[in-house]
Amino acid sequence: MKRSHLLVAAIGAVLAATSVSADVKDPLPDSLSLGGVTIYGTVDVGYAYQSHGVPLSSVYVGGLEYQAFTTTRNFAGSVSTVAESGLEQSKIGIRVQEAIVGDFNLIARAETGFNPLSGHLTDACESLAQNAGKPQGSQTANADSSRCGQAFNSMLWGGVSNAQFGQLTVGRHNSLQLDALAVFDPQTLSYAFSFLGYSGFNGGSGSTQAARWDNSVRYGYQNGPFHIAAMYSNGGQDTGILGKAYAADLGVNWHNLAVEAVYQNEKGAVNLRSSFDDGTANPLPTPGLAAYISDDTAWNIMAKYTFELPDGASKDKLTLYAGYTHIEKAHGDYTVGEAEGAYPLDVGININNSAVYNFEWAGARYAFANGLNLVAAGYHIVQNSWTIGLGTTGAQGVGCSAAGLLCAGDFYEASFVVDYIINKHYDAYVGLNWSEVTDGLANGFPGTTVGTAGSQNQTTFMMGFRVKF
Repeated sequence: MKRSHLLVAAIGAVLAATSVSADVKDPLPDSLSLGGVTIYGTVDVGYAYQSHGVPLSSVYVGGLEYQAFTTTRNFAGSVSTVAESGLEQSKIGIRVQEAIVGDFNLIARAETGFNPLSGHLTDACESLAQNAGKPQGSQTANADSSRCGQAFNSMLWGGVSNAQFGQLTVGRHNSLQLDALAVFDPQTLSYAFSFLGYSGFNGGSGSTQAARWDNSVRYGYQNGPFHIAAMYSNGGQDTGILGKAYAADLGVNWHNLAVEAVYQNEKGAVNLRSSFDDGTANPLPTPGLAAYISDDTAWNIMAKYTFELPDGASKDKLTLYAGYTHIEKAHGDYTVGEAEGAYPLDVGININNSAVYNFEWAGARYAFANGLNLVAAGYHIVQNSWTIGLGTTGAQGVGCSAAGLLCAGDFYEASFVVDYIINKHYDAYVGLNWSEVTDGLANGFPGTTVGTAGSQNQTTFMMGFRVKF
């Protein structure tokens, strides 16, 4: 069967499910709660085909590998495989909300992501370590992430909340930018269909390790349609941010319009670099994973508007999304430290002239009253030409001519998903994702020119189902 026929058949199967939804029983309770403590989780599994890819990793985020901002360039041909976490990270967690005195509540959150195909906790750093030394094109999926095998690789925080005074929590948090993207990305940070989901680059203000902040304090407050949030981290020597970091968020929800502005500043963010055997030297760094350190600054503006469309006694909804992010990565001082999950670092380069990235995205979600969702999204990123020095302090200004990955380039992505929500605990989906990197961002892929020219595209098809409790 041709892949185009497979896509049509898969979409037809999802659409056909809408006619039998009334017969699907839901044995799960609305929530698994006792005494203010709620256990929740997600298992997301399915099938995927990639026109260019590598074999699955049992520990990498989402299992599959995508082309944007990965330095391995190790595509080995087409891939047809069982797959996981297409719409969201499979996870399990605990929420706590319990009144303690007056209008004050004790609150806490503990959550971790796992691979439902292997049973392993998500550990992107281990995926890099497993592939160090393997030739290009012979690796399994691997790249950087803030999920590096920690017992709670997502969130772990606790604090107090009050309707009048706001919410204060301490621990490991999602960055404010990552939380905002989850609301304003049309594909809701899908691993299979959204760059904002399968890469933590934007959520971490340019460094995927910084998409989640250890040793952080977060405050949030809402008054009518307005809400604000602020977060601070003093960093740490075994986290994704070695120095200090701070962020601020301002948002408004007015009738059907929501607008959000976010600013983040991180000192000493960790950036892990993939390694492969080029035939000249052992690429496995000593004492650990190859890395560079950067000071990252980002500001964002995002918006969405929802139209409620009358249709008899029920209402369909159409939501339009748009967003823009500006990121600058500058030289970051480094003394000593480890990556997320306590992986040792080998810092071999540093940034000389800053790297600058501009992101734009837009999309739409049409939600039928019967549970069928049609989602389309487009993403674009442009990178400037930037330079590096050797070691932690070198100022050689190595640039585009010597290292093509530093050349200016563009990234384009478009995706379409049909997601049928059977009930609050079950949904089935099918979708297609196409992306292309050009010029400097395409450097190193088979068939591209070293330096400033060339392009590489990738198509991913995935279908699956999700169980939430």
